[in-house]
Amino acid sequence: MIGNDGLEAQVRRVREGDPAGFEAILRAFEWPIRTFVVAHCPPGGDADDVAQRTFIEAFKKIDVYREGTDFRAWLFSIAKYQVLAEATRLRRIADYHRRYAPVALAEELQRRAESVADADRLDRLRDCLGALNPQARDILGQRYREGLPLEEISRRSGRTVGALKKYLFTLRARLHDCIARKTATETA
Repeated sequence: MIGNDGLEAQVRRVREGDPAGFEAILRAFEWPIRTFVVAHCPPGGDADDVAQRTFIEAFKKIDVYREGTDFRAWLFSIAKYQVLAEATRLRRIADYHRRYAPVALAEELQRRAESVADADRLDRLRDCLGALNPQARDILGQRYREGLPLEEISRRSGRTVGALKKYLFTLRARLHDCIARKTATETA
């Protein structure tokens, strides 16, 4: 441990722009500060990080230290406030998780319910498509599976674009009605 006079000399060195003087302070107080922090740090707190932040704050605020006062007490008061800051940080995290967990759980349950509903709806769509005639399934496949433009489907099917639009509208309406009927039957 550095004596009081040696400690004051190291503080003066740091204030005069020689950061190497802080190395001697760090070596002298590393274990006492770490011990204090470990003893007072809340569960789940990172004692090493708190001790490191203590020394960083002391280095940054070395000009605030009044020469001739108790440096050890000054350094330990910084450590105390760093421990309090860590406790506040942990409380905020716990509060955030306490408030966020129910929201996240509800969102996940909703996503899973929608996924099941989408799978059921897809099964109903497959059944309804199977009930259509092959020509209707072929035209729907060209439009929605292959993504062909109406002009190309019109050329292939021999229908006008206008007639094809009406036919696709009718097919979509029939599929919608079929799915609605199947849904109503299954939920009744």
